[in-house]
Amino acid sequence: QVQLVESGGGLVQAGGSLRLSCAASGRTFSLYKMGWFRQAPGKEREFVAAISRSGSSTYYADSVKGRFTISRDNAKNTAYLEMNNLKPEDTAVYYCAADLAILLKTTTSNYDYWGQGTQVTVSS
Repeated sequence: QVQLVESGGGLVQAGGSLRLSCAASGRTFSLYKMGWFRQAPGKEREFVAAISRSGSSTYYADSVKGRFTISRDNAKNTAYLEMNNLKPEDTAVYYCAADLAILLKTTTSNYDYWGQGTQVTVSS
């Protein structure tokens, strides 16, 4: 198993930037593909970005493409989500997730391990 803890959320003005971190502990981090999801009040949890075990492949939701960057540092057991040009509609609780399967997936059911989430609020 792997345990995940997100950090880096906060309040930012529209157009600003934040960097989220997801620290992993437990089983070898490099065995897991990683994903970021978000959930706004009253809405379902939605896919944001995913990264392969080595970091060589990434995939993004259309809504964040060109603004967000997912990355990982396997030596530090940490995944990141760099968020630029933030918009009020990016306001949500952001979750990182991990899974042992190789293929990058965009649905919550394809990830077995989840962090507790970190709040991101973007003011207009």
